[in-house]
Amino acid sequence: MPPTQAESVIKNIIREIGQECAAHGEIVSETLVAFMVKAVVLDPSNGFNTDRTLMKGDVQKLVKLCVTRLLDSKNPSLDTIKMQVYFDMNYTSREEFLEEHHRVLESRLSSVSREITDSRACVREELESLYRKIVSYVLLRSGLGSPTDIKIVREATAALQSVFPQAELGTFLTLSKKDKERQLKELTMIVTGIRLFNRDCGKGGEGIDDLPAILREAIPATTQHVDSQLEVVQDQAYRYTAILEKVAKNPLLSRELQPYMLKEALYNVRQYEIFLQIILPTFIALSNLWTSFQDETVLISILSNLTAHLEPFLGTHELFFPEKVTQALLDGVTVKTDVCRMKEHIEERVDLADFRKLEWLFPETTANFDKLLIQYRGFCAYTFATTDGLLLPGNPAIGILKYKEKYYTFNTRDAAYSFAENPENYIDKVREKAKKNAELIQLLELHQQFETLIPYSQMKEVDKHYIKPIAKCESSTQTDTHLLPPTIVRSYEWNEWELRRKAIKLANLRQKVTHSVQTDLSHMRRENCSQVYPSKDASTQSTREGSSRVPRPQIYIAGFRGGHTKTTYEVKVNLTRAIDET
Repeated sequence: MPPTQAESVIKNIIREIGQECAAHGEIVSETLVAFMVKAVVLDPSNGFNTDRTLMKGDVQKLVKLCVTRLLDSKNPSLDTIKMQVYFDMNYTSREEFLEEHHRVLESRLSSVSREITDSRACVREELESLYRKIVSYVLLRSGLGSPTDIKIVREATAALQSVFPQAELGTFLTLSKKDKERQLKELTMIVTGIRLFNRDCGKGGEGIDDLPAILREAIPATTQHVDSQLEVVQDQAYRYTAILEKVAKNPLLSRELQPYMLKEALYNVRQYEIFLQIILPTFIALSNLWTSFQDETVLISILSNLTAHLEPFLGTHELFFPEKVTQALLDGVTVKTDVCRMKEHIEERVDLADFRKLEWLFPETTANFDKLLIQYRGFCAYTFATTDGLLLPGNPAIGILKYKEKYYTFNTRDAAYSFAENPENYIDKVREKAKKNAELIQLLELHQQFETLIPYSQMKEVDKHYIKPIAKCESSTQTDTHLLPPTIVRSYEWNEWELRRKAIKLANLRQKVTHSVQTDLSHMRRENCSQVYPSKDASTQSTREGSSRVPRPQIYIAGFRGGHTKTTYEVKVNLTRAIDET
C-alpha cells in the first residue's frame, strides 16, 4: 500500500474511533486515539500482523478494541496513557516555554512595530501620533503597565523623553527598517530600567507589579503542593510494590488479585511520580531564578543608594561658581558638546606616509577598533600636557597612535603630529600634572604609573588592561579543485526499484538476439564485433539481349534575323524522326 494511501486509512480509522467515543459521551483527542491504535496493534494478544495489509474485518476489529479500551473508565492503564499524552503535549523545557512566550509577544507587537517602522510622518500632528505609538510599543513590549492607563503613559513618556526626545524623530525616520526595530528594542530596555529605578526610589513605577512579593508567595505554595503530591504518590508506589512482592511468592493470592489490575495501578503511580520529579527541577530552577532576582533587587538598591550618595559630592564647585558667575564667564563664548568638537575635525586624518616608525590604527584596518583601551580615558594627551590640564576628548577617527603597547587619541591632527614627535615628553608632563592633582590618577586611569594608589575596585583588572588590536586586511587563497582523482562509481544505485528494473532487464536479455552496428562517429571509439553470413557470388542469364534508342530531337527556327519589313516572322521546323523510324 502506498504511504499516502496508508496514511489516509489511518486517519479514517482515528476519525471513526473518535466518533464512536463521542457517541458514547467520551471526547478523546486524536493524539490519544493514535496512541491507543498503536498500542492495540502492537499487543500480540490481539492477533494483528503488522507485515500485511489490514482487511475490512481487521479494521472493524481494531476500531472495536480501541473504543472498548478508551471507554473503560476504571482501567489504570488508560489513565496512565492519558497522563502520558497530556504531559507530552503540554510540557516543554524552560527555554522552549520562554521561546514560545517571546514568539507570541513578537507576533502581537508585529502590527504596532510595522506601523512605526513604515511611518512617513512629516507634519507635526503625524509626528506626535508616531511618538505616542512608540510609547505604546515600549509599554506593550516591557509588559509593565497598560498603554490605556493615562498615569502609566505619562510616566513612560517622561522616561522616554529623557533619552529620546521628540525632536529626534527626524533622525529616527531616516534609519533603515532593521535599525528602527533595533532602536525600538533598545529604547524599551532603557525606559524599563528607568521606570524600575524610579519605582525602587519611590518616585514612580505606576502599574508595575510587585514581582518579588508575588514570587515569594507563589513559589513556596507551588513547591509545597508538588512535594506533598510526590510524597503521597511515592507512598502508594511503595505499598503497591510491597503487595506485588508478596503476590510473587504466593501464586494463589496472585489469582485472587488479578482483576484488580495491581500492576497497572503501580505503573500509573510510578508514571505520576516521574512527571512530578520532572516538574520539580523546574521549580528548583525557578527558585534559583528567584534567588538571583533577589540579588538583582539588592543590586538595584545598592546602585540607587550609590547614585543618591554621589550627588552630595557635587556641592563644592557650585559654591565657587554659582549660576551668575558662570553666565558672566560664558559671555561671548560658544558652548560646544563633545560631539560638536569631533564633528569639527571629522575630515582630518593622520597620513601614514608621514610616520614610518610609528603604528597608527584606523576603523577600516582594525576589527576591534571600538574595544581598544585608550589611555587617559580617551582624552587628548597633547592638549592636557600643553594647556596645563585641559581635558578635551580625543577623536579616534583621526587615528589611534600605538606607542609601547598603549593607545592614544587626539582632538586634532596637529595635536597628533606634535605628540608623535616626542611621546615621552608629553607622557611625563601628564604624570607630573597628576602628581600635583591626585584626583587625576583615578580620572585618567594612571594606576599603572602609580601602583601604590590602585583602587580596590580595579586591583584585579591591572593585568587585563591590554587588548591587542585585531588587524584587518584583504587576502585571498587558491586551492586545487580536486586534489585526488574522483572515485565516483557511476554504476552505483541506491534505489531498490531501479535495481529491480535492471535485474528484470538482464533477465529479459536471455531471450534476445544480440545486434551491433558501428557508424563513422563511433568508429575507433570502442571495440565492436558483429557476426554476419559470408557473402557469395551469384549471377543470372536472360533469354535474349535487346536495346532501344530514343531519337534525338532536332528543331529549327527561322526568321530571327528579320527582313525588309518592320514586322519579324519566325518559322519553327521540327525535323525529329519518329520512334518507329529509328
